[in-house]
Amino acid sequence: MVEKEKEQLDLTALEARVDELIRTIEKLSSENKALATQRAALMVEKAALIEKTELARTRIEGMITRLKAMETHR
Repeated sequence: MVEKEKEQLDLTALEARVDELIRTIEKLSSENKALATQRAALMVEKAALIEKTELARTRIEGMITRLKAMETHR
């Protein structure tokens, strides 16, 4: 009878460990999805910032060109 009780305890411990692993997998899966969503949003934001930076660079270069043209006309 003692051996059967030990097997039952081992099985119960194994079931608890499997349940814990399932919860961990579900949690990590959820976190992974959230991180993927966050990454996608950051990539969109990065692209927008690159575009703004390029626009600002173009405008500043235009202003510099106009200022240089004004200096040569004086």
